[in-house]
Amino acid sequence: MRIAVGSDHAGYRLKQHLVGVLKHWGHEVDDLGTTSEEPVDYPPFCAAVARAVASGEAERGLVFGGSGQGEQITANKIRGIRAALCHDLYTARLSRQHNDANVLSMGGRIVAPELAEEILAVWLATAFEGGRHVGRLEEIAEIEEAERA
Repeated sequence: MRIAVGSDHAGYRLKQHLVGVLKHWGHEVDDLGTTSEEPVDYPPFCAAVARAVASGEAERGLVFGGSGQGEQITANKIRGIRAALCHDLYTARLSRQHNDANVLSMGGRIVAPELAEEILAVWLATAFEGGRHVGRLEEIAEIEEAERA
């Protein structure tokens, strides 16, 4: 799978750790920055990841910050993105099963690397259930489209 990743300085270490894990698991990774722990603003990096997913350049995206909150909010500003903030296995699984999340957000100051690996593994392995959830995603897309107009 091709996965785009991005972070600010606070999520940099977790991003770097998970890039190595993803490559070990056989995934292709597009690292869209940042490239160090020097302080930077997260919106440009998270938007770049979300745009890569929305355009089809990447199948999924990962964004990291201190808490993951702002990173998720930023990614969700891009049309077609369903970014989920997950700090546990339950929300990771449900974000895929029920919401077909295409971007995962995590906080490097909240989630330990070992737990982040487990969250990522569950998130990547979980399929969208479809069924009753399809209509809800269509409703979200309609709202997104109406707001665009």
